[in-house]
Amino acid sequence: MTSAQRPPSTEELIAILMSRDIRDWETCACGALSMMPAASMLLAEATHAPHIEVIILGSDELSGNLGKDIHFLSQRGKLDLFYHSAVQFDAEGNFNLHVLGDPDAPDRRLPGGYGSGLISYTAKRIFFYRTEHSLRTFVPKVDFISGASVTPAGVKRAPEPFRLYTPMAILSFDREAGRYIVESVHEGFTADDVRENTGFELDIADPCPVTPPVSDEELGMLRGEVRDRMIETGTYSQWAETALAP
Repeated sequence: MTSAQRPPSTEELIAILMSRDIRDWETCACGALSMMPAASMLLAEATHAPHIEVIILGSDELSGNLGKDIHFLSQRGKLDLFYHSAVQFDAEGNFNLHVLGDPDAPDRRLPGGYGSGLISYTAKRIFFYRTEHSLRTFVPKVDFISGASVTPAGVKRAPEPFRLYTPMAILSFDREAGRYIVESVHEGFTADDVRENTGFELDIADPCPVTPPVSDEELGMLRGEVRDRMIETGTYSQWAETALAP
């Protein structure tokens, strides 16, 4: 990236990294208040995946006729990719969107996940994302299981692992091994940084791969064509105006 461009923010970084892993011809969807997923899908469509079907709840124009039927689409095996965030992730591949503390007397009650448990079982691929990588986010055991990566024997499920994008690294959950694998660490961080900020053991190669840096082209496209399209289509316009400002 040239010095002429402002370095990517955490939100821009995660949107770009997620966009790289979208495959052409996929049906991709995100729920409400999913600004980074929305940007990542539109960036992928504008670059390497022009034939994807994009469903963005909360968009004036891009929610599509299928928007209200995402859950049914997923149950029918026709949703290729869905995005989740969570407040906690644990060593067993569980995620928490509901409460912090004792579920019967929580310290904090969260919005929860409308259909997230179902979609995490039925969508072909799940991208998780979190703008914080810390010991309070990556915990030995979540306070509440909103959804699980591992299911009992005999429960049919898409074979691809969850993929998780953070400001430090890209991880995936290996169901056979029952643990997270660090796929790559971003520039400016080390494998030790990731270990120290994760409350459970990780599989990390030595040396650990480094995430390819954001390119001028990716950042320029995100702050240009993608930003303009989000504003024009009423897709989190206010967020796009400020978060993706050139």
